[in-house]
Amino acid sequence: MRKPAAGELYMVGKLFVVAIAILASSTADANDDLMSAARRLFKPIPSMVPAVKDNPITHEKVTLGKSLFFDPRLSASGVISCNTCHNVGMGGVDAGPTSIGHRWQQGSRRAPTVYNAVFNVAQFWDGRAADLKAQAAGPIQAGVEMNATPDRVLSTLNSMTEYVVMFSKAFPNDAAPVTFENSAKAIEAFEATLITPTAPFDQYLEGDGYALSDKQKAGLKLFIEKGCSSCHNGINVGGQDYFPFGVIERPDANVLPRDDKGRFSVTKNPSDEYVFRSAPLRNVALRSPYFHSGQVWSLKQAVDVMSEVQLGIKLSDKETDEIVAFLNSLTGQLPKIDYPILPARTDVTPRPSLDK
Repeated sequence: MRKPAAGELYMVGKLFVVAIAILASSTADANDDLMSAARRLFKPIPSMVPAVKDNPITHEKVTLGKSLFFDPRLSASGVISCNTCHNVGMGGVDAGPTSIGHRWQQGSRRAPTVYNAVFNVAQFWDGRAADLKAQAAGPIQAGVEMNATPDRVLSTLNSMTEYVVMFSKAFPNDAAPVTFENSAKAIEAFEATLITPTAPFDQYLEGDGYALSDKQKAGLKLFIEKGCSSCHNGINVGGQDYFPFGVIERPDANVLPRDDKGRFSVTKNPSDEYVFRSAPLRNVALRSPYFHSGQVWSLKQAVDVMSEVQLGIKLSDKETDEIVAFLNSLTGQLPKIDYPILPARTDVTPRPSLDK
């Protein structure tokens, strides 16, 4: 057998190098295309606290809001705080499936996460609260949740001098700063700080092509191509609009309770029956169980449910695993939050009540 000449070996080697370069270029082009597509659909979580309409964020207001968020004395029973259902140590939710409120009443829906909620188009699954201020005021007064009244809240706050001073610092231009509305504004200010930047997906959107693994990139590609991103897009990868739950087929009654018609309860429009705000998927891996009913405990199962009832497709196990891998890349850096030392009650602080 004839030995190849040196020139032939050189040519073969050169062609091999060219082939490798073409393959690398093709891979790079594919990755660039995926990143460009992702940037058109999604935005990274900012590292700075966003501005809130009609409620300037100040250090004093955030400090007050943090204390109010953790203070169970805003509830009639004295045992339920905002953090009870929106636990900042557990992804901004509780243990589920739906929250337990006053006198052990069980709520009808899963508590939405408080993390990155400032970026949602509206608050609650049905969007009945336009902003975090309205959201903060609702559960305090709801009989199934904290079961307090504005008057009781004000009596509680005014009974403690430290709170009165904190309100004066947070709202220095108000002649009477201790108001129920200012309580909601302070909680809103604190909740606006609960953002989770620098997730691997954020780093990818900012140009770091190595921030996602190959499996996560495959999942992102599927997430876009299969149509998941048609509802779950924007800065919060969801939370931006309202959609029917069960576009192709209606989920089982345990996942979609028939007596909870979603946004219809707000608008009374028949076309809004079983319509809900799309769930924001930031940090979704931290907060099972899933859906407004809280009946699906596995993220993989949740992906399969959504693909079938919303998109009408059956994913392979490999495809589901890749999408779940991508969803894990949405877990950001949660802020370190020290539990506040709350003002001490006084002799005139309203006592806990378990009355209906």
